[in-house]
Amino acid sequence: MKHFELSGTIREVGNKAVIKAFRRQGLVPCNLYGLGLKNVLFTVSDRDLQGLLCTPESFIVDLNLSDGKKYLAIIHELQFHPVKDNCLHVDFLAVNDKKPIAINVPLIFQGHPIGVQKGGKFFKLARELRISALMEDLPDNLVIDINKLDIEKKLTAGDLSYDKVTILASKNTILCQIKSSRQMAADAAKAEAAEEAAEGANAPAAEAAESAAPADGDNADKKE
Repeated sequence: MKHFELSGTIREVGNKAVIKAFRRQGLVPCNLYGLGLKNVLFTVSDRDLQGLLCTPESFIVDLNLSDGKKYLAIIHELQFHPVKDNCLHVDFLAVNDKKPIAINVPLIFQGHPIGVQKGGKFFKLARELRISALMEDLPDNLVIDINKLDIEKKLTAGDLSYDKVTILASKNTILCQIKSSRQMAADAAKAEAAEEAAEGANAPAAEAAESAAPADGDNADKKE
């Protein structure tokens, strides 16, 4: 798996005012833990962090901190602003080359499915999958051959197998599928029927509310 180098500055535990001050300076508060480490608090530049976040790829992060210490880590959790969508906080998990690492990796669907050649439509339902492997065996991505995928068939996480890699996602997780035009039409008809049923159920309530509302003339009389 590819590595991404990231520099950080050690920080002390701070209150909300201190944390907000960091963010105004374009810094993102971070936390590193794992492998028996006492929590390491630091900040990184938001600009530097974008190179790690604004990509579908996964990385082992080479953390170079201001106290001279270096760590290998992966992103464990991210917090984003609900409106501005900028990163507010990052939790990093320390890793090494001796223990398996659990991480999400991108999926690459490769081939031209039989089902598509017959007129079906291909649907990609997952972009990444959680796996576990030793650092030296971690792949940059998982390549999935979809050539033999036929109409009304699907591929799940349980269908995959890779040397030295363990799939951690549920075996029932659907990764992709092919639907026929007939099935797509049936799904559309079901959705339309459900929508009409919902509208029908709401109609009596709407009619009752309308009949209970005073007419314009009644309002005029009351005002006078």
